[in-house]
Amino acid sequence: MKACKGDWVQIYRVVLEPGERAPQVPEDTAGVPLEMKVKGILVEETAVLGDEVTIETAAGRKIKGKLVAIEPPYDVGFGPPPPELRSVGPELRSILAEGWHDHEQG
Repeated sequence: MKACKGDWVQIYRVVLEPGERAPQVPEDTAGVPLEMKVKGILVEETAVLGDEVTIETAAGRKIKGKLVAIEPPYDVGFGPPPPELRSVGPELRSILAEGWHDHEQG
C-alpha cells in the first residue's frame, strides 16, 4: 500500500536504546528501548510501509520515523464511563435551557 503527501499516517522510531536509558529506571525497563509511535500528515510525495519518512503532527512538529501505518485508526479506550458521569449531559442541558430562558426574559 502506498501513501501520498497529505495522507494521515503513523511512524515509529526508537528514541533511546537500552544502554542509553536513565540509570534510575527499573531494571526491566532499562533492558528495552524507549519507543515512540506518532500520527500525522505525510510530508513526502509518496511512501510505502517501512520507508523512513517525515510527518507533520497536529501541533505542527515535524518528526522522522519508519512508516508503519497508513490511515491508522484511533484506538484509544478509556473503559466504560463512570456511573456518576452518566447524568452530566442531561443535567447540563437542563441548566443551560433554564439559563437561556432566564436570559430571554431578562
